[in-house]
Amino acid sequence: MRRLLIAVVFMSFTVPAMAGSGGMVTVTSANDVKTTVKQLKKVLKDKGMTIFKTVDHAKGAEEVGLKLRPTTVVIFGNPQVGTLLMQCGQTAGIDLPMKMLVWEDSRGRVHVSYNDPSYLASRHRIKGCAKVKKKMAGAQAAFAKAAAKKAPPKKGLKDYNPFKKDK
Repeated sequence: MRRLLIAVVFMSFTVPAMAGSGGMVTVTSANDVKTTVKQLKKVLKDKGMTIFKTVDHAKGAEEVGLKLRPTTVVIFGNPQVGTLLMQCGQTAGIDLPMKMLVWEDSRGRVHVSYNDPSYLASRHRIKGCAKVKKKMAGAQAAFAKAAAKKAPPKKGLKDYNPFKKDK
């Protein structure tokens, strides 16, 4: 029974991304989950976001003897933006900090999904605050795009040139 409950909890985090838009934005990645998560974390750090937690749902499932395709949530935020949204509608705090789900579908394609700020505004009956919503939407779109873009090739021995000076 415990395993069934844990499976239901894990599935509740992954099913909404597959169930159509429902307030969620999904971008297809050119990389595997591990590379996409790595790129997402890098852009978040570069843009001054605090990464609070990374949750590897597939690893959690494996620990209880269940299988789940790669599914990782990155939880992040910036109080300078999140606080502004909560000032517009304090119940938005239930959906903050922000999070992005990096997941592999049944065909092996990788996606980055996140809650659309306009959906959050509607959910929390936030009127006005267009500037804050626009800033959040732009930032999240940029983060997802950066995470999903094709990673540069790794340098291997074939790229090694002992005569080339490092700059």
